[in-house]
Formats: sequence, C-alpha cells, structure tokens
Amino acid sequence: METKEHKAIIYEKDGPIARIILNRPEAANAQSSDMVWEIEEALKDAQNDYNIKVLIFKANGKGFCSGHDLSPEPGKMPYEEFQESADAGYFMEGTLRLFLWPVLNLLEFQKPTVCAVNGYCIGGGTYFALSNDIVIASEDAYFQMPLPQGFALPGGETMIEPWNFMNMHRTYEYLYLSSTLNAQEAKEQGLVNRVVPADKLELEAEIVAWQIAEAPLSVLMNIKAGVKAAFEGMGMRNHIQGHLPRMQVCSDSADTLEWRKENVEKGYGFLPRKVVKARNEHGEEEARARFS
Repeated sequence: METKEHKAIIYEKDGPIARIILNRPEAANAQSSDMVWEIEEALKDAQNDYNIKVLIFKANGKGFCSGHDLSPEPGKMPYEEFQESADAGYFMEGTLRLFLWPVLNLLEFQKPTVCAVNGYCIGGGTYFALSNDIVIASEDAYFQMPLPQGFALPGGETMIEPWNFMNMHRTYEYLYLSSTLNAQEAKEQGLVNRVVPADKLELEAEIVAWQIAEAPLSVLMNIKAGVKAAFEGMGMRNHIQGHLPRMQVCSDSADTLEWRKENVEKGYGFLPRKVVKARNEHGEEEARARFS
C-alpha cells in the first residue's frame, strides 16, 4: 500500500482502491485551504491512475467534517484565497476557487466513490460527504446545514441539497430550519445508502468498495457517466453554479448584516444552534468536549 500524509489529509492507494482520509481531528476536520487543495490533488492522482477503480472518502476523529474553518486571526479573512481575490477586485473569485469548483470536481470525478461518515457532518462537510456516489453512515452520524439559521446565508456555496433529497418539501424544511438529521433520518430521506454501527463503518465501506472494484473500470466509468448525464440533463450543474451569486447578494443585504450583528451581540456568534444549546445547558467546556 502507498501512503502519503499531507497537512490535512492522508492519501492511500491499495490495489484498485484509493482512500482520501480527512486528518484534522484536533480541528474537528474543518475545511482549511490545505485540505481543499490536498483533496484536489488526490482526486487528480486517483483519476489518472489506471489501476484505481474506486475511491473511499472518510475521516479520522470524532466526526467526519465540521464545515468551513472559521477560526482566523482577528481582523483577517478566514482564507487567504478570499483576501487575494478581494485585493484584486474580484471578491467572489476566492470563494469560487475554494468552495465551488472543488465540490463540482468531486461530483464529476469519473470513477465510483464511497463515503464513510462518522459523527458530525455539518455545513461544507455535508458537501464533501453527500457528493459521493454511495454514502454509508455510522449510527452516531448526523447532518446539518447551519448557514441559514446560524450564519444568515441561504445554504452553502454549492447548493446540492435539492439533488440529494430530490424532493422539494424536504429540501425546504432542511434549509429553512437548519434541521439536524440523524443517520436513520438521513437514510429514510435518501441522503445515505446504509447505516451501520460505528465499529463496523470502515469495514462496510471497504466491502462495498472492493465489491464495486470487481467490475471492469470501463463498465464503472460508463455507469458513472450515464448517471451524471441524467442529472446534468435535469440542470444540476447549472443550478449549482448559479447559486453562489445568490448567496453573495444575500450575504451583503441589509437585513442579513443586521441579523448577524444582533446574533453576535447576543453571544451566539456563528455557532450552530445545537452547540449554543449545549453551551447554555452544560457550559463551555462540556460543549467543546461534545463537538470537537
């Protein structure tokens, strides 16, 4: 087996199987710039390696991914890509490069992908997980898009939720309320394929990946191309690309800015409601222990 340990991920190649392992457990696997670019590099390598048939996406630590890394130095933007594009007069370009195109690249990866989700899967982390072909969740997994209720934004940069749910009413409820779905609820609503005990999660993902890898690569890639063509024919790609400008307009609207200001003054900041509730009920230390 070939293993490369980067700053934020571990990348493995094991016969016909490649593995991308999120590896920032001390930061709740939050999406840093390093993580995004390292995933991009791994996807390109796995795509171009004719020996690789299936990609497994998983994470080390208590949870899969807590979303974007929002812990910059005071007075600085959370990502240097944002600052660079703003300085050049193209504010949205940094967001496009970091959080639109990489998600589309994962969706358009030409080989089968299997994701193993443990614990929390929040915000941008849901895009890393649910953009895979097959999603297996541990019984303790849960999913949430906190941006509408926690950040005053109309979802993430790449609104894949309508395509995950394929149901208008479920999508509205999930986004309007920033609903938290446990693993079984996510399965019932079509977000995940299987739910297994936490100690069986990695084994289940491996079994599925190796079973897929029994088929010829040409067969697998043509299945993937056919399914992608169906969704793109329904407008998925155009919809995902078109959401970011709406998000940007909303982000700068007067009522949104005022709401954020009031939220910070109340001491909530940009914390998801679940974290705020735990902090209020159990204290700061207990809240951090639960969600880190």
